[in-house]
Formats: sequence, structure tokens, C-alpha cells
Amino acid sequence: MKQQMIAILTGDIVNSRGEDPQSWQSDLKALFLEYGPTPELWEIFRGDSFQLEVPVEDSLLAAIRIKALIKQHKNLDVRIAIGIGKQDYKRDSITESNGEAYTNSGTCFEQLKKRRLAIKSPWRELDEEWNLYLDLASLSMNHWASKTAMILKVNLDHPEISQVELSKMLDRSQSTISEALKRAGFDEIEKLLKRFASQIPHKQKAI
Repeated sequence: MKQQMIAILTGDIVNSRGEDPQSWQSDLKALFLEYGPTPELWEIFRGDSFQLEVPVEDSLLAAIRIKALIKQHKNLDVRIAIGIGKQDYKRDSITESNGEAYTNSGTCFEQLKKRRLAIKSPWRELDEEWNLYLDLASLSMNHWASKTAMILKVNLDHPEISQVELSKMLDRSQSTISEALKRAGFDEIEKLLKRFASQIPHKQKAI
């Protein structure tokens, strides 16, 4: 029987010392709760660090949703390492569990340095391809304004709604919504997510 692959997101909040943690922590916890309970599937520790377990195919979307949430706070950003692999030991707490996914996530996080988003998986060619994509995407994502990030986050949370519906939900003109999504690179992000979602299952079947 094949072991199920999982993704572990390891991250920390950039410039967190200059911001009241209550301003972002409750929203981050609410987002994490969409993926499951704590501490089994996620934990926030040391005040500004976190780990989150998600299905492999959802890992990139989860990372971008976290990015958009944190970038709504003017002076904050987030570093995220996506580790993909097998899970050897499942404990009651994510920080006590172990396996390839955890090791890949930890190693990737230690190697981030000035990068804000990267991936490490069992597939070297995938890592090379996707870290290039993520570097290019970060040229836009790292500079999202707070309002742009907010509109993008709502759109990612509700992919089924139109821009007209989104404008009504946020009480903003459709042109404002359209311009914000264009600045955020939403069309390109959608293409990235679709490419990732189609590529990952083929890789998993090969294991």
C-alpha cells in the first residue's frame, strides 16, 4: 500500500515585532481552521511562526491565501516553505509528527533567506521548475498593497463568484475590483494554480 503524500507549510511573519499580534493572529487562525483542527493539523508557535498540514494539491493555494491575508497588514509579510513528501509518524500535534514532508519543509524554510516562498518535494525537476515560477510570481506578490491583497484574498476564497458579485460583496465599484485583481496578477495566479493542480497528481501516481 502506497503511503499518502502530504504537504507541510512552515512559515513565519516578517516584521511581526512592530505589529500587535492580535491584529493578524485571529484571522490567520480562522484561515487555518478551514483546513482542520489544532494542534493536529496546525499550530502557531513562538508568537509568529506556524506549521500547517494540507493536501498536496491544495498547498500552493493555501500558501497564496496566507500571503494575501498577511499582506493586508501594511508593514507585514510572510515567509512560507512548502514541503511535500510522505508522513512517517502522525502525532496529536503537528510539531511532534515526522516524515519526509516535515523534513522537506524544514530544510526549505532554512534555505529561504531573502526569498518569501519556495517548495521542496521528492521531485528535483518539479522543485527547479516551481521555484522559478514562485520567484517570478513573488515579484508581484511581495509588493501587494493592503487593499489589493484583501480583494485578491476574497476572490480566492470565493472563486465561484463574478466580479460583479464581488463588487457588491465588498461595496466597491467593479472597475476598482478589476483594477485591483489586475495589479495583483490574479489571472497569472489562476494559471499557476491550475498548472500546479494538474501536475501534482501525476507526480503522486508515480511514487
